Amino acid sequence: MQICIFEDINYSNFEPLVFTRPVYDLLCGIDTLKEKIICHYPKAKVSLHCRPYLTEIVQHQNPNCLVNKIDDTECLFINGRLVAPENLNEILPLIPSEDKIFVNDETVVAAYLSGENLQHKIGHIKDLFSVSDFNDLPGKIINIKCANYLWDLINHNGKQIVVDFGYLIKSNKENFVNKIDTSVHILNKQYVFISKNVTIKPGVVLDASNGPIIIDDDAFIFPNAVIEGPCFIGKETKIKSGATIYENTSIGKVCKVGGEVEQSIFMDYSNKQHAGFIGHSYIGSWVNLGADTNNSDLKNNYSKIKIKLSTKEVDTGSQFLGLMIGDHSKSAINTMFNTGTVVGFSSNIFAYGFSEKYVPSFTWGGDNSSTAYDIKKAIETAKIVMNRRKIEFEKKDEVMFNFIFELTKTDREKRGY
Repeated sequence: MQICIFEDINYSNFEPLVFTRPVYDLLCGIDTLKEKIICHYPKAKVSLHCRPYLTEIVQHQNPNCLVNKIDDTECLFINGRLVAPENLNEILPLIPSEDKIFVNDETVVAAYLSGENLQHKIGHIKDLFSVSDFNDLPGKIINIKCANYLWDLINHNGKQIVVDFGYLIKSNKENFVNKIDTSVHILNKQYVFISKNVTIKPGVVLDASNGPIIIDDDAFIFPNAVIEGPCFIGKETKIKSGATIYENTSIGKVCKVGGEVEQSIFMDYSNKQHAGFIGHSYIGSWVNLGADTNNSDLKNNYSKIKIKLSTKEVDTGSQFLGLMIGDHSKSAINTMFNTGTVVGFSSNIFAYGFSEKYVPSFTWGGDNSSTAYDIKKAIETAKIVMNRRKIEFEKKDEVMFNFIFELTKTDREKRGY
């Protein structure tokens, strides 16, 4: 029996981060939702389901997985929005079972399929999953919830780092915390995990009093930075001098981060090198936030925050929420983002004062005088940016840029550009 991690019809709730990736490739804790699921089924063949235009990208990134294909007679389908609990393989064991679905809050969390039911699903494997796909199957309610929006991952991130730390200390990976120079101040050392080839300069404070700190391979922490747990710093990431990284923050690999960051998630290859505050935010890949870029994450009247997505306005129920910005977007120096701001894919923000609270993909400006960002110029910039990290911008990337440009065209036209 193989497993298939799938996307369902609610993937768009995670825009703009999911224009370039399936929902299950979002970071929460120290790794992606997909990686958390797969680790519970280490011997299983894995299939990944995604929107058709992402197929080539997903296959390139996951050469050992099937993409939009099933080649077994039985399959356990698992929703890619699932933040896997510690006992996932006990709740959903990989053993033969009658065909059934597992639901929670009208969401299909998982499904066992075989025989004719599986063949029917294989015939429609490129479609997004929904409850109606399984109307003829018996259902079971299970106490596993899926993330519904990006802020669910932001709010859960600290707890997930704690869970992931538990896995890490039980693994065979060596912890080099006892080899760190005495010029580094470490509080609650038993909750600090330092991987290989990490450099931590004098005056750094690692404060794990309120949760674990995990620093991955080849990271570099410059002098006098302060890191408070729970916190994860990814491979080859640099934390600049005097930076303050507060609790519940995850920073992916090959990032450069300075200033203040609180309860935020940075995907790989993004930069916020200079002063400025980013809080309760989700930052995509290949994002560059200019010096003194700041976001508000709390309204002056302390009320719950509403945000705008491309097709709807949503009451988040959260008192704290900052910026959600898609891949390849940039902000100029001194840019200000209001509470609950959404910036799309490959936008360039240099508005005077606060930017709009919803900025479509491929926007040039960010205020009511914005224009469309020329696709050729956007692609040329992406090539330069990726080449600086010795990553080639390939034909598949160009195809994806053009597809997203057309996909989001109506969104820009509604705003007059």
